[in-house]
Amino acid sequence: MPKVSYVVDLSDKERVKLLNIVNKGKATAKRILHANILLAADINNPNKASSPVIAERFHVHRQTVQTVRKTYATQSLEAALDRKKRTKPPIDPKLTGDVEARIIAICCSNPPPGFERWTLRLVAEEAVKLEIVPTISHTSVGRILKKTNFNLI
Repeated sequence: MPKVSYVVDLSDKERVKLLNIVNKGKATAKRILHANILLAADINNPNKASSPVIAERFHVHRQTVQTVRKTYATQSLEAALDRKKRTKPPIDPKLTGDVEARIIAICCSNPPPGFERWTLRLVAEEAVKLEIVPTISHTSVGRILKKTNFNLI
C-alpha cells in the first residue's frame, strides 16, 4: 500500500462532530460527503480505507479524496468541510462608492435650465455627460438613490 502523504487523524471531538453532520443530514450534500470522506480516511477508524477505495465507495474522483485530506491536514476541519470563500467577486462592481457619491451630488445640485427638478433619466444623462461613468441606466440611478434613502421630490 502506498504511503499516504496527508494523514487524517481525527480527535474524538472532531469525529463526533462529523458523525452528527452525517447522521442528521441537515447539512449540504457536499459537506456531508466531505464528512464521510474524512471519517473513512481517519487512521483511528477500524474500517479505514485507501483513497481509491474511498473514492469508489462515495462515487467521487481520487483527487477529491486527496484534496479533502490535504485541506484537513494543512488547514482545518472547517476548511475541509466547506467551500473556499472567494476573496473577490468575479466581476468588479461598476458602481463604486465614489460613483454613488457623485450621482447623489448631482441630485443635490440645481436641475438643468427648463426643468423644475431632477428626474432619474436626467441624472443618468448628466452622469454620462460629466464622464462619471461611461453608461448608466435610469434604473441604476434609482437603485442608488433608494439604497441611500434619497428622495428626488
